[in-house]
Amino acid sequence: MLVLGVETSCDETAAAVVEDGRRVRANVVASQIATHAPFGGVVPEVASRQHVATIVPVLQRAVSDAGLTFRDLDAIAVTAGPGLVGALLVGVETAKALAFALGKPLVAVNHLAGHLAAAFLEHATPDGQPQVPPTYPHLALLVSGGHTALIRIDAPGQTRLLGSTRDDASGEAFDKVGKMLGLGYPGGVAIDKRAATGNPHAVTLPRALPGRDDLDFSFSGLKTAVATLLARRALPEGQEMNDFCASFQTAVVDVLVRKSRRALVREGLKSLVVCGGVAANRGLRAALATAAAEDGFALHIPPPKYCTDNAAMIAAAGTQLFERGARAGLDLSVDPGLPL
Repeated sequence: MLVLGVETSCDETAAAVVEDGRRVRANVVASQIATHAPFGGVVPEVASRQHVATIVPVLQRAVSDAGLTFRDLDAIAVTAGPGLVGALLVGVETAKALAFALGKPLVAVNHLAGHLAAAFLEHATPDGQPQVPPTYPHLALLVSGGHTALIRIDAPGQTRLLGSTRDDASGEAFDKVGKMLGLGYPGGVAIDKRAATGNPHAVTLPRALPGRDDLDFSFSGLKTAVATLLARRALPEGQEMNDFCASFQTAVVDVLVRKSRRALVREGLKSLVVCGGVAANRGLRAALATAAAEDGFALHIPPPKYCTDNAAMIAAAGTQLFERGARAGLDLSVDPGLPL
């Protein structure tokens, strides 16, 4: 089964062809980072206009890279939400037009469900071995610029939210602190690079909700603590900047790892899937690998290219939905607040 995925929920114009929900035949992403960098973040109207300019060439390249024609496709899967309404409309309206012109089935995909399906895409593990897909049931840690949540997944489409952030998402905290430090956009990537050679114990920063035995998250207090520290001093430079980044990153990672371990024990699960843009963070990946070795749970983290927004994950999730009989009509609309 060949499914074309279309993703335009934020600032990445992406298209991919995935075979049988796992094998990635083509994966094309047109990034808008350089476009939004001068503004320090994504400008919704600018993102929408950029999607309009790039969506058709991206689709054409994905199908060509897969060695196919549009007629060879079995279905088209598109992100219908959540996300920026204007950006979502570009992808959905294009996918609807394509499905109508080709006479192909259309499948609406939740962007978050796409992230959850990314772990099923074929890839090699760090030691070069073929990745073994997660088994059900499993726990998912979804960490991105807009979401931080722990989700129990019993089967495709059968999810239960165990805990989520009460304020800022982890990715938002990374990017905003990166901006405070003058590291540009996206701040999370810059912090991760700096943290690699920093001392994670150099700066004392708080861990949110330390005395609570729940599975919720909070990162606004940590962000405020950073702002308060920086207001009292000059911006760190050189090795001092690396130490500051490492300390901040560790403060976020400690909470994510602790809550994930608690959720696995509480739910009696032995498999953890980590997804979303923050799952590309090297500090988080290393800390979870250590926790998995200590606790004996299976850890599934996609390669960084499948953690950040991409269309391969949308095609994978779309295949799961298609096999369960899901179809969308040409009256499909977008929902910027679509819940999982």
